[in-house]
Amino acid sequence: MKKTPFTEKHIAFGAKMAEFAGYNMPISYSGINDEHAAVRKNAGVFDVSHMGEFILKGENALDLIQRVTTNDASKLKAGQAQYSSLPNNNGGLVDDLLVYCIEENKVYMLVVNASNIEKDWNWISQHNSKNVEMHNVSEKTGLLAIQGPNATSILQPLTEIDIMNMKYYTFAKGRFAGVDNVLISATGYTGAGGVEIYFEDKDDCAEKIWNAIFEVGAAQGIKPVGLGARDTLRLEMGYCLYGNDIDDGTSPIEAGLSWITKFTKDFPSKELFAEQKAKGVEKKLVGFEMIDKGIPRHGYEIKDHQGATIGVVTSGTQSPSLGKAIGLGYVSTAFAAIDSDIYIKVRDKLLQAKVSKIPFV
Repeated sequence: MKKTPFTEKHIAFGAKMAEFAGYNMPISYSGINDEHAAVRKNAGVFDVSHMGEFILKGENALDLIQRVTTNDASKLKAGQAQYSSLPNNNGGLVDDLLVYCIEENKVYMLVVNASNIEKDWNWISQHNSKNVEMHNVSEKTGLLAIQGPNATSILQPLTEIDIMNMKYYTFAKGRFAGVDNVLISATGYTGAGGVEIYFEDKDDCAEKIWNAIFEVGAAQGIKPVGLGARDTLRLEMGYCLYGNDIDDGTSPIEAGLSWITKFTKDFPSKELFAEQKAKGVEKKLVGFEMIDKGIPRHGYEIKDHQGATIGVVTSGTQSPSLGKAIGLGYVSTAFAAIDSDIYIKVRDKLLQAKVSKIPFV
C-alpha cells in the first residue's frame, strides 16, 4: 500500500488503518460518532493526501477543461474554484472533480478522486489535442482538510491570509505554518465549513504543518478524523461519492447534478444530457430516511409497497447527527417526490422508509 505524508502520524495517534484507493488510510481514531461530532460542533483534521492533483498550463488549458467537463470553467476568475464532472461518451461520468483557476485562461489545477487518478489522467490526455502542458503532481502534493465551524478561527494564527473571511469556493496561496507556497481553499466535503490546505510534499513541510495545526488547536480540542466520519458527514449533506452514488453508468441529470451541467459549450454526452433534462429521466437519485429500524447499505434493493423493485441503495448509514438511518439511492421517477413511501429490502424483510429532502442536516 502507498503511504501519505502523514501515515506514521496516524499510526502514532492509534488510528484504525485500512486500504483505500491503494493507500494505507485512517478509518477512525476515537470512534466515528465522536469524530463526526467534533467536525459538526468544533473542528477536525482529515488527511486527504490520497486525492489526485493535475496542473494544466498554457493558452489552451481552459479550452481543454471546457471540452472535458460539464460545468463552465470560463466563469472562473483567478482564486476561484468550481465543482464539476468529467462525462464519458456513453451518458455516464468518468469522475467528479474540483477545478481551481490559478491564473485566468492559463493555469488550472484539477483535483480528482484517488481511485480515479490514472483513469482521469488518461481520459483528459486523450482530449489534449492542442498541446496543453499537463503535470500529474498527485504523488508530491499533500492535502489536509480542516473542517468544522471553528476550523478557520483555530488556524488563523498560522497564516497572514484572511481565511476567516474567505468566501466559499475561493482560495489563496501564501505562507502557512512557516511553509511557503501553500494553497488554502474554502472548500470541503462535510458541509461544516473550514478549509483545505494543499502543499508540496518535500523536506519536512508535512511535519511542520501537521504539528503546527495540532499545537495551535490543542486548547480548542481539535481532533484527527478518519475516512469513516468523512463518509457519514458527506452523506448527511447528500454529497455524491464516486463509485457509490455516481459512476460510469449514471448521468449528472439522474444524479441531481444538472446545476453543474452547462449546455453553453460542447462536451461528451452533451446531447444525451440535454435530452434527459428536456424530457425527464426514468430514475433519480434521492435521499431517504428509514422509518423502520435498520441500516440501508450500498446495493440493497428499493421496493414499492407491493414488493416490486423500483431502485437501489447507493449509500447508507446511521446518521450520528440525527440518530436515525439515512441513505441515498436511485428510484423510478414516480417514487422520487419528497415523502414518497419506499421500502428497503434488508435480508428478507421490507423496511419502510420515506424520500426526504437533501441535505439531511
